[in-house]
Amino acid sequence: MTRLTGIATALSVFATMVFASEDIPDQYPQSELYSKPVEVIPHVFSAIGATAPPTYENSGHNNNLSFVVTSEGVVVVNGGASVRLAKALHDEIKQITDQPVVLVVNENGQGHAMLGNAYWMDQGVDILAHVDAIEAFTSEADFILQGMERYNRDKAEGTRTVVPNLSFTDTYDLELGGVKFEIMHLGSAHDPGDTQVWIPQWGMMIAGDIAFHERMLPIFEGICTSCWIETWENGLEPLAPTYLIPGHGHPTNLAQVRRFTRDYLVDLRTKIGAHIEDGGDLSTAYYVDQERWKTLDTFEELATKNAGRVFEEMEWE
Repeated sequence: MTRLTGIATALSVFATMVFASEDIPDQYPQSELYSKPVEVIPHVFSAIGATAPPTYENSGHNNNLSFVVTSEGVVVVNGGASVRLAKALHDEIKQITDQPVVLVVNENGQGHAMLGNAYWMDQGVDILAHVDAIEAFTSEADFILQGMERYNRDKAEGTRTVVPNLSFTDTYDLELGGVKFEIMHLGSAHDPGDTQVWIPQWGMMIAGDIAFHERMLPIFEGICTSCWIETWENGLEPLAPTYLIPGHGHPTNLAQVRRFTRDYLVDLRTKIGAHIEDGGDLSTAYYVDQERWKTLDTFEELATKNAGRVFEEMEWE
């Protein structure tokens, strides 16, 4: 298959796909995965997670589990939310290639990025994460595991917390089978140690949680939204990826994730800023106008929470 034909095929697949939604049932019931991996561009695959909170029904597969196949091995992005989910992804990889998995990259310190690490470690695979992601996961590991065990019940069997054996601070460069990977931390964004996997020769960015698509992004306590915007504008935009796999939602392009990530953050901060200028308080900040974003999945769960968190951040700026 030529590169151009492969790209056209991938775009055709995504054009006919049902969009990820919290209301869509499991799309791949014969597997622990929520959806079967698809080839986004030649050699780059992603199993798209549900755009919903983690549940027993989706097995915690509510983020994107991606992998890149080279002639010398496979690089996986995200360990998965459990050892069973990690094994399900590995089973799919084995159907595509005989090449071994040689590296797993955790995109941050959240459970759905790291709780499957035990499976990969038991296979003898190196696991890489940013130092801040490792610190964040380590400090909350028991709590994160217990949360997964509550929703995943029997599907949590065998999962244990495993810290990556490799770490980096700014960038980690890897060349494998003629493919150059630039694994980077562009700056403060959604979660401590957010990690992006950039393949410049293909214009492909596996962006992690710096980028959201089709679902509303959550603003956690302590997130610096102004820093997130700065990281986006000064770090991600100059790279100008042609193809982008976000942390959540289907693979798309930079303009689309800019709309649902950077533009959303700018809009919410503008609304909250005006609210503060008008003498508004926290109790009414929850209800600033976010009508523009109501079609995003998880809007009902997150819109008011996000507004409150941004108010608490901006009140002292």
